[in-house]
Amino acid sequence: MGVIKGHNVTLIAESSTTRTEWSLIDNGEVLAHAYTQGLNPFFMTRREISHSIRLELPPEFFKRRWNHVYFYGAGCSGPEKNKIIEGSLVAQFKTPVTVMSDLLGAARGLLVREPGLACILGTGSNSCMYDGNDIVKNVPALGFILGDEGSGAALGRVFLGDALKGLAPRELTEAFFDKYKVTRAEVLDAVLNNPAATRNLRHYSFFLSEHLDNVYVHDTIAREFRRFFERNVAQYDYKNYPVNFVGPIATTYSEILLEVANAFGATVKKIVLSSMPGLVAYHSADIS
Repeated sequence: MGVIKGHNVTLIAESSTTRTEWSLIDNGEVLAHAYTQGLNPFFMTRREISHSIRLELPPEFFKRRWNHVYFYGAGCSGPEKNKIIEGSLVAQFKTPVTVMSDLLGAARGLLVREPGLACILGTGSNSCMYDGNDIVKNVPALGFILGDEGSGAALGRVFLGDALKGLAPRELTEAFFDKYKVTRAEVLDAVLNNPAATRNLRHYSFFLSEHLDNVYVHDTIAREFRRFFERNVAQYDYKNYPVNFVGPIATTYSEILLEVANAFGATVKKIVLSSMPGLVAYHSADIS
């Protein structure tokens, strides 16, 4: 696959804790597209990040020096962590690099140049008010211990806690352990003694998507979404701006999410799995 078409080829990456999506674009046209593991500087060293990029990206991403690399990532919350990502990207691509937060990526991907509320519901959760270019207000996400309401990690934590305490319906608990072939001790180890605890919680949370007709499951998901609205969305002027969502939790449980949004009087404009199409539009307009 030949990727060199013009003189303004830009590389965009959008990374959650779980997965990184990459696109090479030339004046709005996607020349190459790929996925690698999530690249989070809170959990990975510069060497580990560089190793992942070099081994997991296809060869066409290294054909030559691109015009610019824009990286939007989970954990890119300040200069110290951003430098870890930046150093890895510069070493691999020998190209100017700009590292920004995954929340700004979500906002630009969801809204491009329009103002509104952007929300992430994935492994973690976050939200912001966006003015069409930058974030102007952000209620802190605080991570899965203190925050991350409505996220995969939160749903996994609530369900597993209920299952292990005997509070979830017995048939649901039995179906979970039968599906994943794990013991209670192994579940506890995956959550309590593992740096990838949030990924494991998110992974287990998708079990709920197979049982949406169960009243307990519906109510558990709805309760977490209400907590996300109460503790995050309600702190913005959400009744005067559209609310937009990105992430696998938002798309998987979109019907319940819309139920909760309607109860709060919020207007939901968009629920999408990926920010990348909007980021391509945003950066294409930036260089056109």
